[in-house]
Formats: sequence, C-alpha cells, structure tokens
Amino acid sequence: MIKDLCTVISVREIADSIHEMVLEGRLADEIEKPGQFVHIRVGAGIDPLLRRPISIAAVDGANSRFTIIFRSGGRGTDLLAGKKPGETLDVLGPLGNGFSTSMLKAGDTALLVGGGIGVPPMYGLGQKLRVKGVRVVSVLGFQTERSVFYQEEFHTLGESYIATVDGTFGRKGFVTDILTEIGLDADVLYACGPTPMLRALEAGCYTPETYLSLEERMGCGIGACFACVCRTADSQEDGKGYKKVCSDGPVFKAGEVLI
Repeated sequence: MIKDLCTVISVREIADSIHEMVLEGRLADEIEKPGQFVHIRVGAGIDPLLRRPISIAAVDGANSRFTIIFRSGGRGTDLLAGKKPGETLDVLGPLGNGFSTSMLKAGDTALLVGGGIGVPPMYGLGQKLRVKGVRVVSVLGFQTERSVFYQEEFHTLGESYIATVDGTFGRKGFVTDILTEIGLDADVLYACGPTPMLRALEAGCYTPETYLSLEERMGCGIGACFACVCRTADSQEDGKGYKKVCSDGPVFKAGEVLI
C-alpha cells in the first residue's frame, strides 16, 4: 500500500450516472490482485472529510495506469466525476484482499457474476483469467438498459449474458435466472454486487467453490476504524469472530462471513 498523487488521464460517463476514470501513477505498479480497491480523497480540504473507496476495474501496467468505475450521486462521487484530465488525485492503495486465481489452470471454467456497480472488478478478473487460459463466462445484472455498461468489453473475454430487472436489455430478471437457464458446469464462481444478489448466489451452490466480494461503507479503508466489520459464521458475543471488509476482504469465500 502506498499513497500516490495520481494524474487523471480521462473521465467519461459510460452509462446513467456511471463514470469511467483512467488514472496514472506509480500506484498502478503495486496492484497485484483483481478485486482490490483504492481510497480516494475527492476534495482539497476537509469537506468531504472521508476518502471514497472505489474498486479497480483494470490495470495497464505497461503505462502505469489503472481504471476505476463508479456511480455518482453523492457529494463525494459528484466531485470525483467532475475532475478533468490533467488534474491530480490523492490516492491510497491498493487496498484489501482481492480474488485468488491460483486454484485455476488452463482449460478450467470460471463463472463471473456482477451486479450493478459490482461489475467493474469482474472485468479485471476476467482479463487475468484469460491470460491463464481459463474459460471465462460472465453473467451481469443491471436495473435497466440505461445502467448497462461494459457489455462489449466482457464479450471479448468470452461467453457473456446480461439481465435487466425491467427487461429493457438482455434477459428480463436477475442473474440467478440466467444461471438456472444456462446450467453451466463451472469450477469456480466469483461475484461482486448488492447483498441480496450475493446471498442468492451463496445459497444456490452453483459451483464447487464460490468467492464473494462485499460492498460496504468504509471510513479509513485500512482496518483501523472498525466501520466495516461483518460477523463470521462462528462469531461470539464476546466480540470474537468478526472480519473487516476493507482489510480482511472485500473478497471472502462463501460461508466465511454472514451476509
């Protein structure tokens, strides 16, 4: 983990209130696993006071650049969306434990499931898996056509499906509807998205191994403030059996923590 002053290379709105930002800095050289995140100071002063945790969507190590994708709508993310190319951002990272891919080998099949703003880290994961020769199948869920993004990028990784709740794009319904429909025999499932989606995936037991990336509000991002703790399956009233999403996660094996 380092603190770096990263330069904004580009900013663009890729869906309704969804923004893609490319940053350049030595921090890009420190990113080891897909699923890690950065903590960004969005203002010059103390308002907003807290940094904003944003997942890393892709890394371009050759050019010391990385891509983040976020949804605007609050004061902090609105300020972030308003940044211009050439401006700099105070960025802390990479943070958290990302997705492990060591158990997969060439020819294995990985199922990537993303929901809403949980989609971005799945893209970087898919890129890494493809380099290993792993077959990638992506299932993405959104509310409506206006919120769909990166559909073409995921298509380049392999077989991909999209579901929207209102049916305005792809299949109508949820990611679990698609999983039931395709009946894929995959080796590992990786997922990031809203808690109800993660609960459904955990309960579905779609693959022998499932890894879930949790979304949680954070204060410090380094495990010091205890703002993002979650209970483990064997948690006790004496305070034992808790995990911090920012430092122990955000990726956990299914069943490791209560969601």
